Amino acid sequence: MSEITHVRGDVTAPQGKGVKLIVHVCNDPGGWGKGFVPALSRRWPESEAAYRRWHRERAGNDFALGAAQFVQVGSHLWVANLIGRRGMRTGSKGVPVRYEAIDRALAAVGERAAGLGASAHMPRIGCGLAGGKWDRIEPLIENRLTGRGLSVTVYDID
Repeated sequence: MSEITHVRGDVTAPQGKGVKLIVHVCNDPGGWGKGFVPALSRRWPESEAAYRRWHRERAGNDFALGAAQFVQVGSHLWVANLIGRRGMRTGSKGVPVRYEAIDRALAAVGERAAGLGASAHMPRIGCGLAGGKWDRIEPLIENRLTGRGLSVTVYDID
């Protein structure tokens, strides 16, 4: 079983060699523009375009809580858009994070990363605008990714 490696740095400049999969959490209303995603859009606008198209055409695809979309943005680099937030703001129904949805989407990440021979790189997914708690997210990552022997690096901003 692998362990999660924590580093200080920029997840849009993932460390190491080989195929890399940058993982982050998106919302289900189709909003893109706050939190981590502006950094993605600056580096790889195709990650935003793919997400917006996926949402726009949701009547004919799998866009829903728990789904994962994989966008190739380089020869050895992918972005995984995970739908793990219900709504965009904390309100009467609590925070937007949906742990069960993140868990399902991470299962898909595990399958894709294993198939690609990729390592996973992420911020503390689900813990920013989604309002999640890392002590609830980290075990999901351990179960779905490191428990499969996959390498995971979590980036904290300097």
